[in-house]
Amino acid sequence: MAGHSKFKNIMHRKGAQDKKRSGMFSKLSREITVAAKMGLPDPDMNPRLRAAVNAAKAQSVPKDNIQRAIDKASRSDAETYEEIRYEGFGPGGVSLIIEALSDNRNRTATNVRIAVSRNGGNLGASGSVSHAFDRVGLITYPASVGDAEKVFEAALDAGAEDVTSSEDGHEIWTAQGDLHEVVKAITPVLGEPEGAKLAWKPQTMVEVGEDDAALLFKLIDTLDDDDDVQTVWGNYEVSDAVMEKLA
Repeated sequence: MAGHSKFKNIMHRKGAQDKKRSGMFSKLSREITVAAKMGLPDPDMNPRLRAAVNAAKAQSVPKDNIQRAIDKASRSDAETYEEIRYEGFGPGGVSLIIEALSDNRNRTATNVRIAVSRNGGNLGASGSVSHAFDRVGLITYPASVGDAEKVFEAALDAGAEDVTSSEDGHEIWTAQGDLHEVVKAITPVLGEPEGAKLAWKPQTMVEVGEDDAALLFKLIDTLDDDDDVQTVWGNYEVSDAVMEKLA
């Protein structure tokens, strides 16, 4: 679940779609289970669970799968997942924050380290790059929800801080502590969001050339294939011209 929609649209090959879909279902189900275990198993009473369920629905996860993931949280034999954050650098000096949910810290650390080192990057110590990101709330809507002006006005009225709109959809940014209140205020206007979660927003961007971009996307794709890795955040910026060459 890397945070670069153009990359995901262009780089995911048709032959890998079934595998990607299965992996996405697994990640979303894991987040649902963790959210249900950390709070109440009722999405109406648990903002993190509600956001996880909405994200799963947006990706067409079957209702039975969603309910099983919720029910799994209350079972005595359910796995215990740990939230882990890795920080490091990718090709072209890009800063990366890798978030994982794991039931085996050693396995996850090994897999992440190998993926990063084999694709032109290296992991750093905790805090090595997160100081260059802001911890904020991120609410996402598809482009079909309305035009940029409509979404901007709704977000502003709901207490959001910033909005980014493109042909891929709308990203609404909030202060870290305001995320769930903004979701509550904006839902009656725009409907349930595709996603609502805490995010890492880079303070400055690094433009990446063709060679580094190709290696960076390979790194992100490798991390995305790991069941333990939930999200990869980065401060990379790739021009449309380079994206077209890599398509």
